[in-house]
Amino acid sequence: MRDDDFDLSELDDFTEQLLELAEKRMPKETRKFLQIEGNKLRKLTLAKGKQLVKRRSGDYFKGIKRGKFYKFEGDTASIRVYGSSPVSHLIEYGHRQVTKDGKEIGFVKGRKVFEKSRMQFEGQYHRDCEDFVDELLEKGLK
Repeated sequence: MRDDDFDLSELDDFTEQLLELAEKRMPKETRKFLQIEGNKLRKLTLAKGKQLVKRRSGDYFKGIKRGKFYKFEGDTASIRVYGSSPVSHLIEYGHRQVTKDGKEIGFVKGRKVFEKSRMQFEGQYHRDCEDFVDELLEKGLK
């Protein structure tokens, strides 16, 4: 490592430890924070879907929902946004275009609505996490 480089791995470890401590000491605040972030991602996904998907038939947009707070793999606090409509996976990943007699005439490419929304939301989520950690420190979590 050169003299002008910074080693931020210890700071990242501290942040992870702080978030873990927040989950144990202030679980209600952590749950509320993740629910708010899930709502923001759902709204962004809905807006991105309306931008990318031109056809307005069916319940695709009604099916974009925020899930419940849960522990991923037993220890990581998580929340998800998903599509509950029966055609969500077709719009997301693409599908074969078939006539009524079963003849394939092409392939409709996937719109990747959820993936694009996730990538767009990632920066905002990191900023919100930093603000959440700052707020926890102000409340006296040391």
